[in-house]
Amino acid sequence: MVQKDFLWGASTSAYQVEGAWNEDGKGLSVQDIKKLPENTSDFKVAADHYHHYQEDVALFKELGLKAYRFSIAWTRILPDGTGAVNPKGIQFYSDLIDELLAAGIEPIVTVYHFDLPAKLAEQGGWSNRATIDAFVHYCNVLFEHFGDRINYWLTINEQNMMVLASSAVLAGTKTLQENFQENHHMLIAQAQVMKDYHDKGYPGKIGPAPNIAYINPASSDPEDVLAAQRFNAIRNWLYLDMPVFGRYNHQAWDMLKALDATPIFAEGDAEILAAGRCDFIAFNYYNTNTVKAYPADAEMLEGDQQGGFGIPGFFQSHRNDHLPMTEFGWEIDPVGFRTTIHEIYSRYHLPMIVTENGLGGRDIVEDGAIHDQYRIDYLSAHIREMEKAIAEGADVFGYCPWSAIDVISTHEGMRKRYGFIYVNRADFDLKDLARYKKDSFYWYQTIIQQGGLDS
Repeated sequence: MVQKDFLWGASTSAYQVEGAWNEDGKGLSVQDIKKLPENTSDFKVAADHYHHYQEDVALFKELGLKAYRFSIAWTRILPDGTGAVNPKGIQFYSDLIDELLAAGIEPIVTVYHFDLPAKLAEQGGWSNRATIDAFVHYCNVLFEHFGDRINYWLTINEQNMMVLASSAVLAGTKTLQENFQENHHMLIAQAQVMKDYHDKGYPGKIGPAPNIAYINPASSDPEDVLAAQRFNAIRNWLYLDMPVFGRYNHQAWDMLKALDATPIFAEGDAEILAAGRCDFIAFNYYNTNTVKAYPADAEMLEGDQQGGFGIPGFFQSHRNDHLPMTEFGWEIDPVGFRTTIHEIYSRYHLPMIVTENGLGGRDIVEDGAIHDQYRIDYLSAHIREMEKAIAEGADVFGYCPWSAIDVISTHEGMRKRYGFIYVNRADFDLKDLARYKKDSFYWYQTIIQQGGLDS
């Protein structure tokens, strides 16, 4: 049983839901200009939340959401990533926040969700230390305008996925060292922002939002166990040890040394990292990973957001035959969710909120209804395990599955839907963008009303 003030919510991100990609002074982000597969829609209209936010918030209220986790588009606030503030961008998010608060919904803000301003990317992106200053300035603008109304801030969404699934590294256009140097700059930026937030006395709390997937060994072979420990270190704990303890995880650092990928510290970096501490941990969970030992003379293996990969001499992804798969090839592991919650809490002893968890599927409208029992089954199993973890002592104060409303999937467009609310559009046919409640909408509404599955 969760506490009475538990934040039953749902999540989206700006570039996947808002649309209005070039309206009201918004600048271009890397998501607006990137090359997409021919069979995947772009993000220019998305769910058109920018023009439908009042209708959407009304639906969120009907759903019963206690919280809505969304991201702010950096380029809607600072069109070039730095410089003059765009007043229309400030106004949009101010209106959205007020609309949520009037509906009794707690706004939870992610400041950066995969949408780096294109102008900053042209100047080197996170490889350029000037991006640290731009990020800090951007966050302080947000704090100044919205800090009196936002109680929960998330810094960087899934930084570990941006680093570990870097297409540039896989394509050979960026070295591992360059990749982890960019990661280091993001960690510096995050730490400085958390320090600024605390130093300026804002009333809320701030924390990171990595994707955490507990890593299982493929067998009881001690080498497989060690491989799992190493992958946990570089996939998960590096990104939580830093905001909690202010230092690099020792096993992850050892791996970076072995791979000749350690970042270069500038003067003052260690002090900034040590000073920037989080108040809570937000994390996204979809599944666990499983690995086995991997020979040092093997080839580097690439992977996707959840599929894992292999680093010679350390670990290799391995299919877990105990787990079913989604139609898009992701393993389903509700018990692993419980394991992950316990592992995070036992390591860090900070309050936690789940900011993504969900199932993508090919939803079909039948006589005006969307029967997504597969999503209900997935979420039910995960909520049940979360409730067990809470009963066993883990401090989880909120659950915000992905996603509140259908968004454009980063890799599969509108074919892969996650929302409780259906948006009537296809990849290349915008139709009328009407909103329809799925079966999962009514199911989650009941879950929220009764305070969980095991009330």
